[in-house]
Amino acid sequence: MPALMVVGCTSNAGKSLLVTALCGWLAQQGYRVAPFKGQNMALNAYVTADGGEMGYAQAVQAWAADIVPTTAMNPILLKPQGDMTSQVIIRGRAVGVTRAADYYQNYFERGWQAITEALAALQREYDYIVCEGAGSPAEINLKHRDLTNMRVAKYLQAKTILVGDINPGGVFAHILGTLALLEPEERALIKGLIINKFRGQLSILQSGLDWLENTTGISVLGVIPWLESALPAEDSLSLLNRQKTNTDVQIGIIHLPKMSNSTDFDPLIFEPTVQVHYIHSEQDFGTPDAVMIPGSKTTLLDLDWLHKIGLAERLKTYYQKGGWVLGICGGMQMLGMDVCDPDRLESDLTQGQGLGLLPIKTTITGAKITQQREVLSVAPIPNLMVRGYEIHQGFTQVIGEINPLLTDPHLGYVDGTGRIWGTYLHGIWENGAWRRAWLNQLRSQRGLAPLSLNVPDFPHQRRQMLQQLTQTVAECIPWGQFLRDS
Repeated sequence: MPALMVVGCTSNAGKSLLVTALCGWLAQQGYRVAPFKGQNMALNAYVTADGGEMGYAQAVQAWAADIVPTTAMNPILLKPQGDMTSQVIIRGRAVGVTRAADYYQNYFERGWQAITEALAALQREYDYIVCEGAGSPAEINLKHRDLTNMRVAKYLQAKTILVGDINPGGVFAHILGTLALLEPEERALIKGLIINKFRGQLSILQSGLDWLENTTGISVLGVIPWLESALPAEDSLSLLNRQKTNTDVQIGIIHLPKMSNSTDFDPLIFEPTVQVHYIHSEQDFGTPDAVMIPGSKTTLLDLDWLHKIGLAERLKTYYQKGGWVLGICGGMQMLGMDVCDPDRLESDLTQGQGLGLLPIKTTITGAKITQQREVLSVAPIPNLMVRGYEIHQGFTQVIGEINPLLTDPHLGYVDGTGRIWGTYLHGIWENGAWRRAWLNQLRSQRGLAPLSLNVPDFPHQRRQMLQQLTQTVAECIPWGQFLRDS
């Protein structure tokens, strides 16, 4: 079956964006197409219908292809958790923790088997597989242990595109250097070049494109302008300080060192009246209307960081003066009285004092909960169906008076003031009416008019953004001609 692949000269060159756009275009042509990334290192994760964990970027690519995400699209997910270690997830399930130096010995063969089995499953179901590389395919010190780039391309004999990021400069050297470091059989698979993130007049670049084609003998498929994409980055840094006009609510998000699932906040970024920004330290705390504490891969380490840099005390003072605080997953655990990790599952720390804003305490446990959920809300709208997913290791116990956020009380809590919220439900902001109702409570405190609750859920908006991305890239890259000529 036809297989395509996108590799990049560097990290952040635009591989995920191109795979997303190509999946969307092929689906529009009537093909059954699936994205694929053999091994992904990311703290942004998604939970599939069967409870498997996969990279969020591959879930977005599946949505662009108008299909349901499955773990076969990302059979290996590595989640960094500090001290040069990562949790290893194979076929959607956590199978262990490894140091970088030990990964090749302990997981390479098992990982390659998972990759080839996943590819075989996708080949049985789809017309096309569009594969994404990771980092650069030309890291010569790592090629023997690279499960993601040209090993996959050679296995599938995939028509491969090399993309370079022009924004930092040096894109021609990046492309030539990458090609020079590939083995002859790998270089032969490169059928097209793309330059991404171009700012300026294309005619000025044309002589360079002509030289690149003449020098390499490989077609330059096109140039993609700088796009302020809504796609989540795999390194949890997708949240942009998007400056908007006419905003009247400011929300700050604590940028934890091991922040996970920052994609939870994408629906807030695209709320027209909400300005979102990161809080890295006490100095840039500002005067937000609400503060969010995101999930964390290492809750105790990030909690310790909050105390050490003064943000823990700043948050408590902020609440005492009338501020609103919401924690998701690990962020909710930090809002409690304490967090314990007696078996040192996430770090060498065994206990930490929480912020003391919710009467709960959490113990990190070995069993990892990963499941999609549908549940009725209790607040801020009673009996509204909300959807999301759980990804957490930890049992949370209520030790005082507290109100449930959802009809499953284990999924979230609200304090008596209505200003401290915590939930295990990732994706809760994607529920449009729930999001607006929560914002309206905040707006009411400010004397602002309420927003309409008659809004679609965020997946509808995301679908429109993915369709727009597909169209924009298709205007720059002649996909049909590339598939015919190569």
